Amino acid sequence: MRALLFLFDRTAVLFLGVAAGVAIGYAFGVRQQVEVPVEIGATPEPGMVAPAGAPLPDGKPVPPVPGALPEPPAVAENRPIQPGIVNAIAAGRPIRVGVFGDSFGDGIWSALYNQLSRKAGYQVIKYSQQATGFTRYRTLNLEEHDRGRLAKAPVDVAVISFGANDMMGVADGGHVYALLTPNWKAAIARRVTSYVQMLRDQGAIVYWVGLPKMRETAYDADVVRMNVFYRDLMGRLGVAFIETAPYSVDADGRYAAYLPDPATGKPMLMRANDGIHMSMNGYIRITRGLAGRIKSYVGQARGQAGEAAPPPPVVAPAPLVVPPPAKSAPRPPRLEDPLANESDAAKPARSATDTAKPAKAAPEPPPPPAKGAPVDLLPPEMRDDAAKPDSGTP
Repeated sequence: MRALLFLFDRTAVLFLGVAAGVAIGYAFGVRQQVEVPVEIGATPEPGMVAPAGAPLPDGKPVPPVPGALPEPPAVAENRPIQPGIVNAIAAGRPIRVGVFGDSFGDGIWSALYNQLSRKAGYQVIKYSQQATGFTRYRTLNLEEHDRGRLAKAPVDVAVISFGANDMMGVADGGHVYALLTPNWKAAIARRVTSYVQMLRDQGAIVYWVGLPKMRETAYDADVVRMNVFYRDLMGRLGVAFIETAPYSVDADGRYAAYLPDPATGKPMLMRANDGIHMSMNGYIRITRGLAGRIKSYVGQARGQAGEAAPPPPVVAPAPLVVPPPAKSAPRPPRLEDPLANESDAAKPARSATDTAKPAKAAPEPPPPPAKGAPVDLLPPEMRDDAAKPDSGTP
């Protein structure tokens, strides 16, 4: 029973302490104009530098800069166009792009805000909140919370970036399950599946943004497993999984705070000091492919709306949002009661001997790292996973 106290991973505390690390790039992102990559077939505007590989006006590709790293590919959206976005274009309404996530999602929002122009009729809305995740439903039920926020103004495109705060055990049905064990995956997948369906029910096409390379080796190993879990889950749900790890590493596949500028080849700061978040340049780098894919989707919707559709409305600039200061980490549950935050009804009855002051025990060794996510982790197979023995079961 006592082993369950280790289920809440160190990274939960770490993220609460460094949530403000994104604030520098976050505020920077809403104040400056950034270079938007040129779409294939488009002519660069005056003063704009086309990325390597994009065609010049004469049809010849731009020669790659020496030392340049691969850029996120330009992928055309091939999923069905939702009728809501076609109706929005026909009515002259802005295209609403909602970004959902934790503090990492804040950076994703900043990057998309800069790449999806207001003049082109995009309204990029921040729904992300620091220190949130699918393992924290006792604190905030994301599905109920965001359903309420979207009730009056649904989004046409939903971009999700969770996982950084979920490197911990999950309480579900009166039990606590260890990170990435079968019952953990079953509980999280149920919540995520329902959350995605909620967004789809109100007309959104959904994208899931994976996590980048991390500086700390042990933490990065869990991030890799988390990306595998969500990549497989999104594949089953028909949601586009946006890879970021390949575009956050150097030529040898290692973590690097600085990467070469694709236009000049000079080193450019890509990461925050915490080794977890990105700089503004880093967020823009890892979301270029996503921004292009959203533009592809909206372009196809405009085609379906027809020539009679009004021109894209110019959206008023959003007010500057300053992230709140980082909150101090909450005190962990008492060592003798890992489910201390559960309701009284969910706790087992205590006998008189249980109330006696426990003897001081030697610290227990930490549990072994997660063992990865199997491929068969979604409903209906998920029900079979939930029935398997779990190392995190009390």
